[in-house]
Amino acid sequence: MTGKKIPVSYQLLKKEILEGNISIEEVVSQYLDIAEASSHLNVYIEIYKEEALARARELDQKLKDNPASAGRLLGLVVSVKDVLCYKSHPVTAGSKILQGFNSAFNATAINRLIEEDAIIIGRVNCDEFAMGSTNENSYYGPTMNGDNPDLIPGGSSGASAVSVQIGSCMVSLGSDTGGSVRQPASFCGVTGFKPSYGRISRYGLIAYASSFDQIGILSRSYDDIALVLECIAGPDEYDSTATMIPSDLYSEYDTGKAYRIAYIKEAIDHPSLSEINRRLFSGFKERLTDAGHKVDAVSFSLLDYLVPVYYILTTAEASSNLSRYDGVRYGYRSDKPADIHTLYTQSRGEGFGMEVKRRIMLGAFVLSAGYYDAYYKKAQSVRNLIKKEIEQILDRYDFIMMPCTTGKAWKLGEMMKDPVEMYLSDVFTVLANLTGQPAISIPLKVDNDTPDHYGVQILGKSMQEKTLFSFINNSIKLA
Repeated sequence: MTGKKIPVSYQLLKKEILEGNISIEEVVSQYLDIAEASSHLNVYIEIYKEEALARARELDQKLKDNPASAGRLLGLVVSVKDVLCYKSHPVTAGSKILQGFNSAFNATAINRLIEEDAIIIGRVNCDEFAMGSTNENSYYGPTMNGDNPDLIPGGSSGASAVSVQIGSCMVSLGSDTGGSVRQPASFCGVTGFKPSYGRISRYGLIAYASSFDQIGILSRSYDDIALVLECIAGPDEYDSTATMIPSDLYSEYDTGKAYRIAYIKEAIDHPSLSEINRRLFSGFKERLTDAGHKVDAVSFSLLDYLVPVYYILTTAEASSNLSRYDGVRYGYRSDKPADIHTLYTQSRGEGFGMEVKRRIMLGAFVLSAGYYDAYYKKAQSVRNLIKKEIEQILDRYDFIMMPCTTGKAWKLGEMMKDPVEMYLSDVFTVLANLTGQPAISIPLKVDNDTPDHYGVQILGKSMQEKTLFSFINNSIKLA
């Protein structure tokens, strides 16, 4: 290993690789050293050390033999959340109930990474079945924030954020059901992106709530996120919800222009928003105005309905999706059941964690005959109203801007006794999943003397990720 510092941006790294200044094997070795030295943070469930090194040597030889054959992501080291299927590798969704299960196929997103010569370094921890905002609900134990191990990293893709934060990979794939990429990105000081619903195929993503889930991308560089999106987005014959619109050149930005940006007044006036977050948001808004962008306050009357609607609908979908884990077909099975009914109940009771059980029960309740109309049907109606009102705002503006979180990352264990308080912390992030809009979290740091991180969130128009990345490219220096 040369000890040569790996550039933060993949564009710079690839240039170094192509010029022969550093080998892919040396890059992977450095990332592996960091991943192994950070085991106390409980980021990786499994590190693919020998496999990643062998793949690196293979790609070094490929580059030597035929440089023209190099993929667009040559040597990009990626961690993947433990909800994405990787052929012949375990995938457990952070749960005991999938113990011993190995995937028989690759998720489409994983396949497309590998086809472009990226390297999967390992699978990272997550809240069980992506249910949580802290990364404390995992069967494998909590992941700690890389800047302060006493704090949570956020969730459910908290370990994906930390894997980037500590420099053990350049990019991580997570999943975002209600902010599970953007919120931990905000708490860890990295960039997190959720695409439009359907932009990235969900084939091979273990489902939590199918009409909300999207594979998201975390990195320190929005350029890297745009490039990875180019490679993994687009139509997929295995996913009928994937868009038929071909992947665009998201990393080829439009030239600078003045954009129209709305921010939701009720979000900035929200009683849960910390004063520091409010001040940082205000400062960012003013800098955008100074740069020539039009920034206006708009009213959004349905803000208080976001969290209730989100949890009614996602728990309903979860109760259906998770019914397949029964101890019969795959994964964990209880020992010596007395009969088939006991096999089901004991396997699910022993295999699922408390938060997953809570959400399955809530979902079964809102779908039950006596409450379907009062809860599930009404929540679907309100979701349509939310989507309509947001689309009306985006008819007049290019983007909607909000804080990503109500405050800074809290201490480990602080929210575990009050799940409702934890649910309410998602008030700003669930909007993009309810409406299907693309959204990106940009880090805002208070100063260099504190490990506290905050983020500002930009929502764009559906299927217009290129416009969103062009805006970030023109304005990121303001963050």
